[in-house]
Amino acid sequence: MEYGFLEGRPFWIVYSALFAIVFARTQATYWIGRGLGAGVHRSRAGERLGARLGRAERLINRFGPPVVTFAYLTVGVQTAVHLVAGAMRMHFARYLAAMLPGCALWAALHGTVGMAVIAAWWNAFTRSPALAVALVLAAVAAVAAVLVYRRRRAARAAEGSPTLVGRD
Repeated sequence: MEYGFLEGRPFWIVYSALFAIVFARTQATYWIGRGLGAGVHRSRAGERLGARLGRAERLINRFGPPVVTFAYLTVGVQTAVHLVAGAMRMHFARYLAAMLPGCALWAALHGTVGMAVIAAWWNAFTRSPALAVALVLAAVAAVAAVLVYRRRRAARAAEGSPTLVGRD
């Protein structure tokens, strides 16, 4: 099996690079959230929330670490989780202890499955660029269809209508 641009690269190099990338991205997101959270605490909204804000921070500190770790297995939620952990002032030592295994998990997942998908696509591209482009377009169309379906379903639920769109 030919891997193209990955051929001859030891896994530990790919894994280390991915780990460093996700670590830096996650830390940046946490600290941006931390800065935003400091602003909330000094704002009128923070004053109005009062004790509720403190209670939310305690809950994040108590139950947040598993959420932080398992957020790495999600798509589209990771950034929000890390931003909220920072904004809610999750204790940094607890955050770091939850973040490190999550980074390791993410790097392993993307270093194996993710790189295999890229290698397969690259192999298809070198043999037939038109087929490779068609595969990307099909994937984009599938994602768009799922998003449209979810948005319509959410709109129906918000209306309280049990019927399908377009039916009476």
